[in-house]
Amino acid sequence: LAYMLKHDSVHGRFHGDVAIEGNTLVVNGKKIRLTAVKDPAELKWNEVGADVVIESTGLFLTKETCEKHLAAGAKKVIMSAPSKDDTPMFVYGVNDKSYKGESIISNASCTTNCLAPIAKVLNDKWGIKRGLMTTVHAATATQKTVDGPSNKDWRGGRGILENIIPSSTGAAKAVGVVIPQLNKKLTGMAFRVPTSDVSVVDLTCELEKEATYDEICQAMKEASQGSMKGVLGYTDQKVVSTDFRGESCTSIFDAEAGMALDKSFVKVVAWYDNEWGYSTKVLEMVRTVAK
Repeated sequence: LAYMLKHDSVHGRFHGDVAIEGNTLVVNGKKIRLTAVKDPAELKWNEVGADVVIESTGLFLTKETCEKHLAAGAKKVIMSAPSKDDTPMFVYGVNDKSYKGESIISNASCTTNCLAPIAKVLNDKWGIKRGLMTTVHAATATQKTVDGPSNKDWRGGRGILENIIPSSTGAAKAVGVVIPQLNKKLTGMAFRVPTSDVSVVDLTCELEKEATYDEICQAMKEASQGSMKGVLGYTDQKVVSTDFRGESCTSIFDAEAGMALDKSFVKVVAWYDNEWGYSTKVLEMVRTVAK
């Protein structure tokens, strides 16, 4: 764990002080208890005074299973993935103001955190009649470096180093949970590609009210400088994916990449560091629920 914290193939070396003292990880003088148990109910969060637990194993994605963290002494739990039940879902900067003290919430996915801000700007100003999303997504730990068996998804078992792999994603449908007005109006899919980090969303949609592409760009720019500052970014430069490594905004609108067929049928494009950006917004939700 200490080694992985010091050395990261994407984000580089961590230049702080990292050490292991028995069952304690020490980072820049701050001590972090290390445990290795399978049942969250045995984690004894009360012993370390944990107020908020980030459930990032990907294994406990229902209220029932996350309640074990509460039984162990935690006060709040945030899933760092979409829930598999009706656990309230939040995207910071989009619907975080509707948080009402729930003890267990989901922070949605990195892709939903990219899609929701641009969808909100479009829907608030012109209305979205319907839309399709595609994310061109960097490889993740679930994928194989060489071909191997995969019972759940045969294409997902193919080696990521040599392939562009079509995949499913619930990110677009999840926007309908975060923004109820868009429920059942969006769906989408993913292409997993052989890059290590940074992904990009393409939202192609039909608007209820007409707008020029220039007007859409202006609305995105205004939101990035106003109500969504720090969440939605804006660029009109000739950028590529690596330009966004370490970017804390979870959705960076690319004015140069989008287009409009006419005043009601548009394509908007937004970048996101699916590792770094998403993690920063998990921490923002931690601050929100801890108030």
